[in-house]
Amino acid sequence: MATAVSRSIAEKLAQMPDWRRRALLSDLAQEDADALMADWRFWARPEQMIPDEEWHGWLIMAGRGFGKNRTAAEGIVEEIRAGRVTNPGFIARTARDVRKVIVEGRSGFLQVCQNSWTPAHWEPSKTSIIFPNGVVGTTYSAEEPDALRGPEHDLVWGDEVSTWQYRETWDNAMFGLRVGLARWIATMTPKGVPLVRELIREAERDPMIKLTGGSTYDNLSNLAQEYIKRILRRYENTRLAKQEIYGLLLEDNPDALWSRALLDATRTLMIPQLVLVVIGVDPQGSTENEESETGIVAAGLDARGEVYVLEDATLSGKPEEWAAEVCACYARHSADIVVGERNYGGDMVKSVINAVNKNIPVELVNASRGKRVRAEPVALLYDQKRAHHLGTFGALEDQMCTWVPSDSKLPSPNRMDALVWAVHRLDPTGDLHYGRDFGVA
Repeated sequence: MATAVSRSIAEKLAQMPDWRRRALLSDLAQEDADALMADWRFWARPEQMIPDEEWHGWLIMAGRGFGKNRTAAEGIVEEIRAGRVTNPGFIARTARDVRKVIVEGRSGFLQVCQNSWTPAHWEPSKTSIIFPNGVVGTTYSAEEPDALRGPEHDLVWGDEVSTWQYRETWDNAMFGLRVGLARWIATMTPKGVPLVRELIREAERDPMIKLTGGSTYDNLSNLAQEYIKRILRRYENTRLAKQEIYGLLLEDNPDALWSRALLDATRTLMIPQLVLVVIGVDPQGSTENEESETGIVAAGLDARGEVYVLEDATLSGKPEEWAAEVCACYARHSADIVVGERNYGGDMVKSVINAVNKNIPVELVNASRGKRVRAEPVALLYDQKRAHHLGTFGALEDQMCTWVPSDSKLPSPNRMDALVWAVHRLDPTGDLHYGRDFGVA
């Protein structure tokens, strides 16, 4: 898929002949040169500029590495400095993402203010950022939608909204846009969840909603070569490249076992009393590739034999890191057992989990049959409207609706596999053949 690559002023200057570049810069005093180096409008590509005309919403939907976070953070800082934003709110998928991405990340507010203004101050106890001119921005985790009931903001930034579990987080944030210019910014690599589809439709019909798209290729000059090689090698020439590289909405694969429509039809925001809760774990194949993930999915069974997917806690990390997350997930959901695949590393899954908490029961299973054979009876439960997602799980649902066994270029669907392990252990129908087909250790 070809793509036109835009350039920033800095990139255009760098591509000029040396004599012309020297001539343009020769008259600059050192102070002016320093100011130029700190000027976002000098470094930014045209599509990264905050809209000049009047706007109510700005949807930034682009591929990995495009610079979405930097675009949003720089634009917001520009508005704060100009006095057009005085009471902003910032929302990330989790509390950890708030701190690691929005606040302290390479493109977070602390770094952006340090580069082009003066240092901002982060007060974690108050979950707030104090900007150099005294403006206070409040941060929120998308996992806590009720925290946004009541607070008023004149601008809200939602980061990676396509991965938020609860739609109510966005709705509550919108109800709180009651002061000032009342604007929102949403950044994401798109996923086919209901909120994303709705925002795209809104941008298409409302001229006050600005849509910015872009791809990984747009920002190659600012990306590490190893990252470029890894991402392009993994996704280029696959269906997933449309989403992960080019930032376009990916349609369901007709050969996949699930569809977005099916998941939407079975989605719920309430769960009954559960009689059994299982944490499914599918360990990553390698700790060296940061794109490799350990699937961690919590699911429960009610008295009627219906399954509820409670959380996708999947992460990429070392064994001790994902083992700690498994234990935390187990505690959050008062789970009964952890079930994990033993194929990679023998008893490693059990040993690293019990090293964190020796009291957690861990059951190991052997994947003696193919992924599709394991997944088909689980998909049938969704067809029968007997399996439900508590809210939205964008990355998990991506794998469910796009993975087919014939596409060997797609990454291993660790999230989907963890879901399958958990549901097989719940065995709501009594005929999933758990143990006989897969081998319980």
